[in-house]
Amino acid sequence: MRLNKVYHRLTLLSLTPSSPPPPPPPLTSSLSRFSSARTPGHLRIHHFKRFKSISTMTSRLPNLVPLNSTAAENVGGRSHGSVSSASTEDEEALAGKYQLPPPEIKDIVDAPPLPALSFSPQRDKILFLKRRSLPPLAELARPEEKLAGMRIDGKFNTRSRMSFYTGISIHKLMPDGVLGPEREIHGYPDGAKINFVSWSLDGRHLAFSIRGDDEDNSSSKLRVWVANVETGKAQPLFQSPNVYLNAIFDNYVWVDNTSLLVCAIPSSRGDPPKKPLVPSGPKIQTNEQKDVIQVRTFQDLLKDEYDEDLFDYYATSQLVLASLDGTTKEIGHPAVYTSLDPSPDHKYLLVSSIHRPYSFIVPCGRFPKKVEVWTTDGKFVREVCDLPLAEDIPIAFSSVRKGMRSINWRADKPSTLYWAETQDGGDAKVEVSPRDIIYMQPAEPLEGEQPEILHKLDLRYGGISWCDDSLALVYESWYKTRRTRTWVISPGSKDVSPRILFDRSSEDVYSDPGSPMLRRTPDGSYVIAKIKKENDEGTYVLLNGSGATSEGNVPFLDLFDINAGSKERIWESDKERYYETVVALMSDYEEGDLLLNQLKLLISKESKTENTQYSIHKWPEKKVCQITNFPHPYPQLASLQKEMIKYQRKDGVQLTATLYLPPGYDPSKDGPLPCLVWSYPGEFKSKDAAGQVRGSPNEFAGIGPTSALLWLARRFAILSGPTIPIIGEGDEEANDRYVEQLVASAEAAVEEVIRRGVAHPSKIAVGGHSYGAFMTANLLAHAPHLFCCGIARSGAYNRTLTPFGFQNEDRTLWEAMTTYVEMSPFMSANKIKKPILLIHGEEDNNSGTLTMQSDRFFNALKGHGALSRLVILPFESHGYAARESIMHVLWETDRWLQKHCVTNSSGESAELEACKDEVGKGITDSDNQAVVGSGGGGPEVADFEHEGFYSLPRFNG
Repeated sequence: MRLNKVYHRLTLLSLTPSSPPPPPPPLTSSLSRFSSARTPGHLRIHHFKRFKSISTMTSRLPNLVPLNSTAAENVGGRSHGSVSSASTEDEEALAGKYQLPPPEIKDIVDAPPLPALSFSPQRDKILFLKRRSLPPLAELARPEEKLAGMRIDGKFNTRSRMSFYTGISIHKLMPDGVLGPEREIHGYPDGAKINFVSWSLDGRHLAFSIRGDDEDNSSSKLRVWVANVETGKAQPLFQSPNVYLNAIFDNYVWVDNTSLLVCAIPSSRGDPPKKPLVPSGPKIQTNEQKDVIQVRTFQDLLKDEYDEDLFDYYATSQLVLASLDGTTKEIGHPAVYTSLDPSPDHKYLLVSSIHRPYSFIVPCGRFPKKVEVWTTDGKFVREVCDLPLAEDIPIAFSSVRKGMRSINWRADKPSTLYWAETQDGGDAKVEVSPRDIIYMQPAEPLEGEQPEILHKLDLRYGGISWCDDSLALVYESWYKTRRTRTWVISPGSKDVSPRILFDRSSEDVYSDPGSPMLRRTPDGSYVIAKIKKENDEGTYVLLNGSGATSEGNVPFLDLFDINAGSKERIWESDKERYYETVVALMSDYEEGDLLLNQLKLLISKESKTENTQYSIHKWPEKKVCQITNFPHPYPQLASLQKEMIKYQRKDGVQLTATLYLPPGYDPSKDGPLPCLVWSYPGEFKSKDAAGQVRGSPNEFAGIGPTSALLWLARRFAILSGPTIPIIGEGDEEANDRYVEQLVASAEAAVEEVIRRGVAHPSKIAVGGHSYGAFMTANLLAHAPHLFCCGIARSGAYNRTLTPFGFQNEDRTLWEAMTTYVEMSPFMSANKIKKPILLIHGEEDNNSGTLTMQSDRFFNALKGHGALSRLVILPFESHGYAARESIMHVLWETDRWLQKHCVTNSSGESAELEACKDEVGKGITDSDNQAVVGSGGGGPEVADFEHEGFYSLPRFNG
C-alpha cells in the first residue's frame, strides 16, 4: 500500500507551490539561428562503418547553420522500402547542421501542448496554466554552475533549465459542473515566464513568480507576484523592485490567507566570488581514519573551496515575511534554507537549513542539516536536530541517514511534530529489532518533556497517513524481500494496540488493495477522508486502487470498513472500452466526515484512441458532467491499433507487451512490417510477480517528443514495453543470470510478433533509454540473431565504472566481479556485429550514465570494426530538452532505421550488401584507419562511413 499520488498525462497540479512539469511536445516550427557571437554547442558525431578506409579531415565550421526548410521537409520523406547510399540528409549533416525528421514525425512533435490544471482549495475554480513548446538550444546554452549535485542558473538564481508557464486563466466551476467563462490573469509584463503558481489558503489569491528574458539587467531574476482571483489583476508582492526570489531550494510558502514567507536573495549580496587564477594549494582528500565510505557515481559535486563559496553565494537566502498590504519584515539570519513548512495552525514554522562542513563526494542532500522551530513572525523556539555530514550511508537498499529523519507536522493536529529514528545505524545489513522508531512531540514541549514513542517498526519506515486521534496508517517496507506492511494505529489511545492492516509483496500488483483517499482540511493539510453511511456507525475510508488483473488494470474505488476489514466497491472503471481513474475528491472542502450520498469525485476518462478528458461524478445518482473537451493531440494517428499481448518465456514466465500498429494496417493484406522493440528491464523476486499484467489495454497512447510510437507514422509496428524481468528468487541475486534472462525475454517477444505476422523476421530493431540502452547493447552482443540494429540513448555500458552499485544492484564490484563484467556490454564489444546507434547528452548528470560511457563504448566498438555511430548532443542532460536536439535525435533514429531495419527481401540492407561486394575486392577490416584531430579546441569527431571524416561546429556559450 502506498501514499495516494496523482499523475496524469494532462498534468493536474497540487495546491502547493511547484514548478511546471516537463514540457510537452513543441510548438516551434523552425530551428533557431545563432550568430557567431553566441554559438551554443558542438553537435559531435562519430560514425564507424566496416569495410571502408577513410583518412580525410574537413575544417571546423564556426557556426550552426539552420537546415534549409525545403531540404528539411524532404528528409526521410521516402517510403519504408527505400534506402539511399548518398542521401541528402547525410550531405546536410556533413555541412554541420541540425536536422529535422520526416514531416509525419515532425508534425506530431510540433503539436500544441495542452494546459496544466489546478483546482482551488474550495474546488469551485480551475486554473488553466498555459505551456510553451520545447525550448530552443539557446536556453540550454546559458551558463550554469554545477555545484553540490545541482545545476544553477546564476542569472536567474534558480535551478537551471526550468520550464515555465506562459499564461494563467481561471474558470469558475458552476454548480451543474459546467465551466464558466475564461478570465485571464493580467497586469504582469508581456512575455513573462511564470513559475511556482500557488493558491492562498482561502482561494482568493494566487501567488507566482515571473522573470523576463533581459540578461543585461535584473529583470531576469525572479520576482513574486500576487493576483486577485475575482478580478484577475496581478501586481508585485513587494513594493521595492529590488527584492528577488531565491529559488535554489524552497522559494515561498503561504503562512496564512494574506501573508507569504519568501526566500529572498540577501540585499547585501555583492558579485559572485571570483575563481583564483592560482590555487592556494593542491586538492586533498584523506581517509586516514580508515572509514568505510562507499558512494555511487554522483555527478556535479563540489570540487574545491571556490565551489563551496560559490554554492553559499547562490544558495543563501534571507527570509522575508510579506503581507498583501505591502508590509515586509526580515526574519532570521541569512542561511542556506532548504525547506519552510508552516504548522497546520499557522503559529509555527519548521525551518530546515544546511551548513558547512560540505563534502566533495556526496551531493547537498547529505550535507550537515539543521532543523529548527520558529514562530511565524520569526522568533526562534528551539532546535530540533543538527545532523552531521552523511558521507557514510551504506549503498545497500533500505539504508538511511543516522539520526532523526522525515521530520514533519502531524496533519491532523495544530502543531505536533513527528519523525523517525533508525536503530540500526542506518545500515540495512545490520539485523536489529526494532529497526525504526517513530516519535512525536509538541512544537513547544514542556520543560523536561521527552518525545513520545508512537510506533516501532521492524522494516524501514515509509510514512504516515493521518486522520485523527483514533486513526492513522503507518507504512513500512523492505526492498530486499519486497515486503510491505500497513499498520493501523490510534495515536491518541495508548490502550489500543497497533495492528497490521495489509501485509503483502510490493511486487504483487494483483493484491494491491489501493491507497486511502485524502481530503484537504481548512488549514491546507491533507488527512484520510472518513466516510459516513446513513444509519451506520462504522468507520469507513475510500481505497483508490489501480485494479491490476490478468486482463489489465481496472481502477476502482472501495468503501472500506477499517475495523471489520470488509469492503464495498462503489465505483469501477469501464473495462470494455475505456480506462478511467479517480483523480481527486471534490467534496472535501467542508469540515467533518464526508457523507457517502454527497460524494463528488473528479474522474479522468480515456480510450485507445480518445485522449484524456475530465468529469465530475456526483453521488448518489452518480451523475456525470464532463468539464474538459481537449482536442486530439495527433489526429493523424487517432485510429492507431493497440493491443496488450501475452506470451511466455521458455522458462515458463508469463510476459506481456503492448503492440501498436499503424492506422489502417491489415497484416493479411499488407504483410509484415519493420518493427521497433522499445523496452526497459526490471528486477523481481518471484516468477509469479514478474508475470503479472501491468497497465491497461484501454489507456490512451501518449506520444512524447522522443517516443518510439512516433514511428507508427512511418509505418512501423511498435512493440512497446515488452516485460524483461530479471528474477532472483530466494537468496539468488537477479543479476547473476542477467544475460540469460534478458536474451530469453527478447527471444519470446520476437517470436510472438513474428508468429502474429506483423513483423518481418529480419526487420526488427531494438532500442531503449538509460538502462534500456544498456539492455539494447547487451542484446546486440548476446542475441544478434534477433535484431537487425539497435538504438541506445544515454546508457552506461561498463559497470566497472560504477563500482559501488547501479540500478537495483547493491553489491560492489569486488563482491560481484563476475556479474559486473558479464553484464557489461563494453566487455563484449567484440561480439557486436549489428549496427548500433549511440546517442548521449554531453552534460548527462544522471548517476552512472556519464557521457564518457558512450565515448568509451564507441571506441571499443570501433576497435573491433563494428558498424556504429555516436551522436553527442551539446548541452543536453540525461533526458533531451531542446527542440534542435530532439528533432535531430528523431532524424538520426529515423535515418538509422531506414538504412538498417528497412531492408531488401534478403534481409540485409542494400548498403551492407555493397560493402560485402567490396570485401570480395580485397578491402578488409585491417584497412580501417582514421586521422583524428582536434583543431579549434573542440573534441575529436570521426566518421568512418563512405562520406569521409567530418566534424560539426562546436558552440561556445
